[in-house]
Amino acid sequence: MKFGYFSHVWGRPGATPAQRYEELWREIELADEVGFDYAFSVEHHFSPSESWMSSPAMFCTGAAARTDRIRVGPMGYVPALHNPIAIVEEIAALDQVLNGRLEVGIASGVAPTYFGPFGAKFEERKERAKECVDLLRAAYGTDDDSFGFTGPFHEYSDVSMSFAPVQRPHPPLWIPTRDRRTLRWLAEIGAHTSSTMIVPRKALEVVYRHYVDWWKAAGHPGVPNIGYWTLVHVGESDEEAISRAAPHLIHTLTKTLLYGKGTPAPETGNGELSTADILANAGDINFLLDNNLIFVGSPETVADRIRAAADEGVFNTLLGEFTFGMMSEAEVEASTRLFATEVMPALADHEPYGDKKAEQNARKGTVYDESEERLVSERLQALGYIE
Repeated sequence: MKFGYFSHVWGRPGATPAQRYEELWREIELADEVGFDYAFSVEHHFSPSESWMSSPAMFCTGAAARTDRIRVGPMGYVPALHNPIAIVEEIAALDQVLNGRLEVGIASGVAPTYFGPFGAKFEERKERAKECVDLLRAAYGTDDDSFGFTGPFHEYSDVSMSFAPVQRPHPPLWIPTRDRRTLRWLAEIGAHTSSTMIVPRKALEVVYRHYVDWWKAAGHPGVPNIGYWTLVHVGESDEEAISRAAPHLIHTLTKTLLYGKGTPAPETGNGELSTADILANAGDINFLLDNNLIFVGSPETVADRIRAAADEGVFNTLLGEFTFGMMSEAEVEASTRLFATEVMPALADHEPYGDKKAEQNARKGTVYDESEERLVSERLQALGYIE
């Protein structure tokens, strides 16, 4: 498994944005020091009670100045809010600043409130995200001095980029999705993906196993990185960790992310956990722990929780958020260090979907026809899957 230090850069009561950013740099320095593989942050806008990170370039540049080893990236740029050629140009500059340590997340965007002030259309977000990826690949996938590109929204001709990224043809791509058609495309182009704890892992297992099979069939080595985001806190004992983290967890999920409005989840009648169940019960610490939706406890417990969840949801990269609620910086540091020294080594060799099984499926030439697609759709619907 691989380990990402993920931050929404939630505001701190009584702290200025500048002070919060300085705290963020100390967090990323620590993640670099103790051995995390990645540091990721979001691009969110117009959300003063939620994220204070609206600039992927600022996050990457600040992290670059304070780290030596860890790979850094946005998770991710929202192309509908930008001219995509600006993102493509910026990616090359950031990869140079990071000396080849950039990871590039491209996200379609989840909140309609981001789009209006930019004059952007929320309903175009997915197509614009794909266009940006296609443009990036066109710009840096050629040895010619210039390139042209025609997409659904933008057209460029005879463009000469000032310089290329360190990583060729371009830095690794991450596109968070659970959509099977998008996952087919990601497998073809060799891009990674991710999801979050509000999607039932049994549903993730269905779509991500196919994604891994498609990845192998496309001839890419190994398996793709599949990320899974949730909140993490480690203490010396289960009781200590839960007692300390619980109020901060509930505050983050219900007051910051606004999961759960006090309305009960609809009855599905099949006993399966659904996204609606997770959202409706986000304020219940026992529900979250019983369903293994947050990873909280002693190092041994947290390792066991992650291992079980990874096997169930077929993810191999944890995107752990360690700073949440009003938890103190000292408490976050202690949790992060415990995680790095005791949890990460216990999971480093764990692979929920190894090469052997994927290679067997690739050799079979797995084909998903219309009847297979219909069966998968019915299974996902039964699992309460929401895209």
